[in-house]
Amino acid sequence: MINLYEVSETNEMIAHENLDVRTITLGISLLDCMDSDLDKLNKNVYEKIVMTARDLVSTGQDIEREFGIPIVNKRISVTPVALIGAAACKCPDDYVTIACTLDKAAKEVGVNFIGGYSALVSKSMTKGDENLIRSIPRALSETERICSSVNVGSTRTGINMDAVRLCGEMVRATAEATADRDSLGCAKLVIFCNAPDDNPFMAGAFLGVTEADAVINVGVSGPGVVKKALEQVRGKGFEELCETIKKTAFKVTRVGQLVAGEASKRLDIPFGIVDLSLAPTPAVGDSVAEILQEIGLERVGAPGTTAALALLNDQVKKGGVMASSYVGGLSGAFIPVSEDQGMIDAVKLGALTLEKLEAMTCVCSVGLDMIAIPGKTSASTISGIIADEMAIGMVNQKTTAVRLIPVIGKDVGETAEFGGLLGYAPIIPVNQFGCETFVNRRGRIPAPIHSFKN
Repeated sequence: MINLYEVSETNEMIAHENLDVRTITLGISLLDCMDSDLDKLNKNVYEKIVMTARDLVSTGQDIEREFGIPIVNKRISVTPVALIGAAACKCPDDYVTIACTLDKAAKEVGVNFIGGYSALVSKSMTKGDENLIRSIPRALSETERICSSVNVGSTRTGINMDAVRLCGEMVRATAEATADRDSLGCAKLVIFCNAPDDNPFMAGAFLGVTEADAVINVGVSGPGVVKKALEQVRGKGFEELCETIKKTAFKVTRVGQLVAGEASKRLDIPFGIVDLSLAPTPAVGDSVAEILQEIGLERVGAPGTTAALALLNDQVKKGGVMASSYVGGLSGAFIPVSEDQGMIDAVKLGALTLEKLEAMTCVCSVGLDMIAIPGKTSASTISGIIADEMAIGMVNQKTTAVRLIPVIGKDVGETAEFGGLLGYAPIIPVNQFGCETFVNRRGRIPAPIHSFKN
């Protein structure tokens, strides 16, 4: 049982240390909406989302008021749209109509984002999968609240390099389609390896086909809380450091568990998971980079950064799993450059490079996240970066992701402005040597030998 004493214990964290529930995400299965008639499919999708999510925002606001816990976002994730539209959509433009329907439904119920404009192609692609992926640039340029993702690899199947090559082209095309907004569309597009079915965080959220008809997943975040706690153990050994992180993660996760339970009860929808991810914002004092610096780094990117991040990620998970019976999603530490003032400062100073960020993704929650790169970067280079990150996830049996933003018309030394939680980012240099011959090979990279566990 969670009692009000536990809630009151967190008042200081909420008031002064940027503790919040980052999102209540309502997962909605659209499997029963499928139809071979596109108009009927769109009608079914709209009606189910509006009916199921009609009380989501108001319920979240009620919980905020009653418990004094900020809930920053209310979001929806749906069954991957490539599956839903397979029978009705004969071309990419058909899928765009579903994107517009999802956007309209999201606006009607008042959520911030709706995720699941997605395709799962870790081994190969159907024609429907390919059509959805090709529709992404137009879908993201013509909607406001749609988030898209493509899973192109897994430890069990390897890496679908045909999909990687196509995704590199679509990232580039999405950047061009939203060039008037600093290529903002790419901030809503994630390429995954080993994507989880229950992730509440955007832009990669979708509802897996093994999930219930509807489910409540909660994402909770508190980088500022962890940073403040670590200030009390300056100069102490690793044992005290790790214990402090674990205890703090436990308290933060209990807040998420409380909110998830209340939302589940009030909406009469099953509770899924709590995702404890240290997800930063541009706000001062809400930075994963500052945690790493508190651990002992002069700047993120210095020698020792990967080890410090590995320690942080592991202790967050250990604390979180003791606080809830159902911890899932990604859970750990995010390192999105544009959303973390400490990361931004490190890039500006030259302490943090793309190559160092890639090394850090071996041990963090996700991957190369919200990184602005020169607008002239070729599609093949983007595909090569995606392939590298997918290989890290495949070999290490973990989720990795890429959210790159080639900012059209801007180069190293300039800044891209995305606004809100997405923040801003300095353009980071990219290796100028090519990989076109490599990414243009057909087929897939085989799964690693340790994937055979049956």
